[in-house]
Amino acid sequence: MSSERRIQISESVAAATGIDEAMIERLVRAFYARIRADEVLGPIFAARIRDWEPHLKRMCDFWSSVVLQTGRYSGQPMRMHQPLPVDARHFDRWLGLFKKTAEEVCPPDAAAHFVYRAEKIAESLELGIAASQGVLLKRGERFLRSTV
Repeated sequence: MSSERRIQISESVAAATGIDEAMIERLVRAFYARIRADEVLGPIFAARIRDWEPHLKRMCDFWSSVVLQTGRYSGQPMRMHQPLPVDARHFDRWLGLFKKTAEEVCPPDAAAHFVYRAEKIAESLELGIAASQGVLLKRGERFLRSTV
């Protein structure tokens, strides 16, 4: 995608939702503060992230790319998530915390935009993790590990 096209998309989304880089950073920081304190998700993240500041910056780049189409993030989220000991229950919890945070931090249109994207990301990651475990999910099926 050309840089001119990216700018047009970013400006269009920002005009429609009010999302800007400062809002993305507020959301990312508030959300990961919740994640770190969460009794289920916190230990999963704590086992893998020692220095949080680089992770938070990377997540700001990720969300900037996802919601504003800035192209700031380059990485392989699926590869990073496949080895995690997570399933549908973790994604539901992650989405619940994300939605609550977005609704508290963002105006309604922005929160709805973030949550829609988060739902699609969670669905994709869950499908990918299931497939990496040899489980092919049908439409509407969820991935549950026998031991989590």
